[in-house]
Amino acid sequence: MVNIPHYYHPNVSMENLCKLHGWGIREFPRRVFDAVLFNNEVDMVTIRWKELYPLITQFVLLESNSTFTGLAKPYFFAISRDQFKFVEPRLTYGTIGGRFKKGENPFVEEAYQRVALDHLLRIAGIQDDDLLIMSDVDEIPSAHTINLLRWCDDIPLKLHLQLRNYMYSFEFLWDHKSWRASVHRYRMGKTRYAHYRHTDLLLSDSGWHCSFCFRHISEFVFKMKAYSHYDRVRFSHYLNPKRIQDIICKGADLYDLIHEYHTFKEIIGNMGPIPHSYSAVNLPSYLLENADKYKYLLPGNCRRESEVRS
Repeated sequence: MVNIPHYYHPNVSMENLCKLHGWGIREFPRRVFDAVLFNNEVDMVTIRWKELYPLITQFVLLESNSTFTGLAKPYFFAISRDQFKFVEPRLTYGTIGGRFKKGENPFVEEAYQRVALDHLLRIAGIQDDDLLIMSDVDEIPSAHTINLLRWCDDIPLKLHLQLRNYMYSFEFLWDHKSWRASVHRYRMGKTRYAHYRHTDLLLSDSGWHCSFCFRHISEFVFKMKAYSHYDRVRFSHYLNPKRIQDIICKGADLYDLIHEYHTFKEIIGNMGPIPHSYSAVNLPSYLLENADKYKYLLPGNCRRESEVRS
């Protein structure tokens, strides 16, 4: 990929920031739509939406009563919707019934849900040249990155965002190679919501990707079963709560393969468990402002709760 240098400082004017990137500045900012498929990541979507709230025209969220692997699940967002009154006036929410086809490749169900998200975006009123953020819930663009892209003129039609890759919490930073999140200047009839490579252009240091960053051990188990790569959870002992807790605190191998583009086998082979990071600098502001509530995501707090409490 072609890495685009990313310039930012809060004391530098937007006009100069755009100029540093080789772009002009607009008379008014573009509208921005943030669209996600939701599984059960209540804390992570809260942190995401609080980070982006001042900049977003419509938050678009779709959830299913089925995981990609065909497991039945509740509509978790609907259950927790009272927690999201702060976005309600700007929320386009949709549900879709799972197809529950046994033996089917999980990526088929995932693709089916992403097509439904395209439809929900049109219901939300997206128009040509609006900005569309395509990323998983846990791939969080920084607010200043999205603000740059909505104010600058002549930005690329498609742009991937390089995110810092964290595992389990913001204590375990293991690389800067997350690239699947992307921002698009929407084109009616041409833009399709997808989670693959759209372009070679990659804007450096544009946010955070916090994988398997859950409060409860039960959520880790659910995610491992629900994940599109559930076939990679090869032995039942991988789902043992004590084993999962020990691995979280070590920053070690949760199971054979977590990301389609990276294997823990490669990471562990090269460097052992992910080193602990004790920096909480330049993390999402809402996370730090509510550190007591989200303590488990911050350095030095690896212990998890075993069950989700009502």
